Amino acid sequence: MTDRFSNFADLAEYYAREIATPDYATAFMEQTEMAKLSIEHEPSAVEMPDPDEAQAAIEMMLATVFDLFRDTRMEDMASEVAWGIANSFHIVAKRLDDREDSMANRLKEKLREYDPSEVYATDLEDLTMQARSLAECRDAMECMRDHAARIYLAETGRPFSPVRGSMVSSKTNASMIEARDYLAAQKAQRREKFAPSGPVVLFSGGQQFTDIALVEDYLDAIHERVPSMALATTAQNKGADVIAAAWASRHNVPVILCKPDASRGPSAPYQRNARMLAFKPVEAVVCSGGGIQANLADRLREARIPLHIVRDASAQNEAAAVRTRQAAPGGQQAGKRVANGDDLPPF
Repeated sequence: MTDRFSNFADLAEYYAREIATPDYATAFMEQTEMAKLSIEHEPSAVEMPDPDEAQAAIEMMLATVFDLFRDTRMEDMASEVAWGIANSFHIVAKRLDDREDSMANRLKEKLREYDPSEVYATDLEDLTMQARSLAECRDAMECMRDHAARIYLAETGRPFSPVRGSMVSSKTNASMIEARDYLAAQKAQRREKFAPSGPVVLFSGGQQFTDIALVEDYLDAIHERVPSMALATTAQNKGADVIAAAWASRHNVPVILCKPDASRGPSAPYQRNARMLAFKPVEAVVCSGGGIQANLADRLREARIPLHIVRDASAQNEAAAVRTRQAAPGGQQAGKRVANGDDLPPF
């Protein structure tokens, strides 16, 4: 963090902005008057948790962890405990998501078994209620996870990343309309979640890249031009990719983590680079790194995608040293080939 503060009020205001909460009121909204989470339960009118209390609870949990360990020999462990808290919400949200998927599949099967009877309509209403109720709880759990993740980012400077990883026929009755509406909404939500419809910007950089301000300047400029962008990164766990993911989290920019398929061996990162072009990116940023970044930059050039090559200070100093050595006696011919920094290899 490069910001400096002259008083605690400014610091508190900055911190509040950094952990700005997701929309708790929307995430905890009750879609129906009655809820039912499983076939064993009867429909219930019990309300969702209070959104303001949920927000305060998340902030208190995370703040307590960091305050407890701060300025002690266990300070480095605070981030691990905080990560575990955020991850616990993620795990429960994922389980709810899986249960919702299972219920959605049952709904699809039911819709294919159309029966004009009242029993059929009742069963369909029951399944739809269960699916919507699970979706409500999943939304709330994801909201709390995202809030915990923002606090984790503000405290540690690293983005939270979980270990593992949306025409009515003439025979259609009201129950079928509601079920189909739910399924259509779920499908659209999942599609946007895992394949954002906004323009995609590709990003990759080496694990030794540390120039935070430089990365943020480039991404700020692109975000100003493409406010609805999604950021696709090569998902490395340190260096430039982490800086970019942290920036995206602060700016509410969706991130697509493009991890290599380990089963493909040493060629996996290069095959991943090829797959990233399928997103049809509108722009790309590639920071100093190694062969993986050079390969991606070459592919982007071949595809004629607007590309920014970003070198950190150490890489630029090294390039300058190379030019100096090559311009010395005995190296003049080579020096002519690299006299212009733009003619240097990208990394």
